[in-house]
Amino acid sequence: MVSALKVRDFRLLWGARAIAGLGTSLLVVAVPAHVYAVTGSALATGVTLAFEYLPSLLLGPFAGVPADRWDRRRLMIATDLLHALAISVALLARTPDTIWLVYAAVLGQGTAGVLFRPAAAAHTPSVVGTGPALTSANSLGAVTTGVVGLSGPPLGGLLFATSGIDGAVAASVTASLLSAAAISRIAKRPRDTAPAEGPAAAAARRVLADIGDGLRHVRRAAVTRALLATNSLYLLANAALTALLVPFAVTHLGGSVQVGYLLSALGLGFLVGAPISRRIVDRFATRPALATGQALVAGAFALLFNSSSLPLALAAAVLLGLPGVTVLVAVQTRMQRATPEGLLGRVSSVFLTAEAAATMIGALAGPAVSELSGLPVALNAACALTLLSALLTLWLLPKGATPGTHPKPSTATRRRS
Repeated sequence: MVSALKVRDFRLLWGARAIAGLGTSLLVVAVPAHVYAVTGSALATGVTLAFEYLPSLLLGPFAGVPADRWDRRRLMIATDLLHALAISVALLARTPDTIWLVYAAVLGQGTAGVLFRPAAAAHTPSVVGTGPALTSANSLGAVTTGVVGLSGPPLGGLLFATSGIDGAVAASVTASLLSAAAISRIAKRPRDTAPAEGPAAAAARRVLADIGDGLRHVRRAAVTRALLATNSLYLLANAALTALLVPFAVTHLGGSVQVGYLLSALGLGFLVGAPISRRIVDRFATRPALATGQALVAGAFALLFNSSSLPLALAAAVLLGLPGVTVLVAVQTRMQRATPEGLLGRVSSVFLTAEAAATMIGALAGPAVSELSGLPVALNAACALTLLSALLTLWLLPKGATPGTHPKPSTATRRRS
């Protein structure tokens, strides 16, 4: 079994992404808590959360252009530094009149993240290739994202409780600087020189043309188009189920402490499932592997949310981890293998934008259905929607999408001249 960790540059890139992700997740609890402490307003706190979504929704379609036209290594370093600078602005917000500075800080750090992710996703195949090591890299990335997502918010909340917003921001800034330092040690790779931008109007037209190239590829490539559709539906249902996890644990399992147990069990499932997912993605064709993973996620969620005891719910959460990480790895790996190297940044940004939109819709729709029809109806409807994503995969994804196809990067579509 090929391990991406044997590649020095991947170790640096993986470490940088993990550190940067941890720095961002430290703010998930700390920043809204600071806003509420300063203003005492739930509305102000909600506005903070809305600003976190805006960069992905507004800038997502454009974020892949610099990842394909500029040096990705330098771009990632620049976005790490932008994140550190932007979030530092939150330290100046100490009164209700200055709380707008937090919104500006969140908008700035969100913009940095939107630019960082397509560049990192596109650079991974350049570092490890498109063979089995790519599956290993995406498997490691998926489990790292899960672990960071579980550990970062409570750690940030602890920092806020002990040292206020200063401690959480300082830790996040430090993480960004460490990430930039790690990326700076990655070997430079030759890339085509981007054409001179010229007048602003001409540059804008070229940017729009580049975005159009990425969208046309998604529209014309059957595999990529199918992955985008089925993954968006899957993520929407997953976001709805995640949003309902807290009220379910409180009303059916005993309280908020049980939420922590469920999240820990889910994290354990991801850790156990990561190495197995590599074998599944490389051994089986994408269509049955992805559809089976989505169906198993639907079943595990149904078991979890229809559990009457905590042990059964914990077992379901652990079982959820294996197919959950397999779905993430299968979608990411197949998209990277099906996309020419020169379009990877733009195609990745399309997927990230769709992910942000689906997550936002699901997070709002789940609780809304729960308010209208009750929690059990909302939970089971979201499980059914997850199962529907598996059926959509079987319907849309071509049968020829096999794991052994590792196309060489294309140079013909790297950039418009």
